[in-house]
Amino acid sequence: MQELNFQQIGKNIRSARLQQGLTQEYLASRIGVNVSHISNIENNRVKVSLTALVAICNALNLTVDYILRREYITTDAIDNEILKDLASCSLEKKEKILKIIQIL
Repeated sequence: MQELNFQQIGKNIRSARLQQGLTQEYLASRIGVNVSHISNIENNRVKVSLTALVAICNALNLTVDYILRREYITTDAIDNEILKDLASCSLEKKEKILKIIQIL
């Protein structure tokens, strides 16, 4: 069995947190841990537990598969990631993306 890439998982958490404009302090307070624990997870100094991962995902309003998206390849995970990114696009941008997809 292949080991999970905890470095990438930490990067995914950090990226999602920053995209939402949230601090480590905010996230730590939302899930009931100290700030250093969030920092340690994001910087791969500790392996995130399943309990902490679920709490982080709930606090960031994300699915676990979004954070673990590079750990496995399934169409559902990729589809969900695309749909999530599309949700924030304007109608004009969505139409351009559709044209690009149809060309591909």
